[in-house]
Amino acid sequence: MTVISTKNAPAAIGSYSQGMIVGSFVFCSGQIPVDPATGNIPEGIAAQAERSCRNVSAVLEAAGSDLGRVVKTTCFLADMADFAVFNEVYAKFFTGKPARSCCAVRQLPKNVLCEIEAIAEL
Repeated sequence: MTVISTKNAPAAIGSYSQGMIVGSFVFCSGQIPVDPATGNIPEGIAAQAERSCRNVSAVLEAAGSDLGRVVKTTCFLADMADFAVFNEVYAKFFTGKPARSCCAVRQLPKNVLCEIEAIAEL
């Protein structure tokens, strides 16, 4: 196993890594919409979904993969009423249409509106 770490995605805020390479797959931890350069969280679901997608992309790139090689995502929303807007942004990034689960949760870290984790091929 190889730990993935990049300054282009938010640092892990707990006892976990941004991602792991195991065999020929990359497992990305859930990425919330924190801008890694500033620590800021954008306002609104569209901007937060975009930032989360960019953070997943950064972890994948650090591992030697990319969004086009994602086979499965798990998406968490603070409110399912945001699903349509989230899905519109998500579709611009995950054009290969990987398998996906999406659910609403009671609360996410830092009270963000979404979080995305991914599994991709190397």
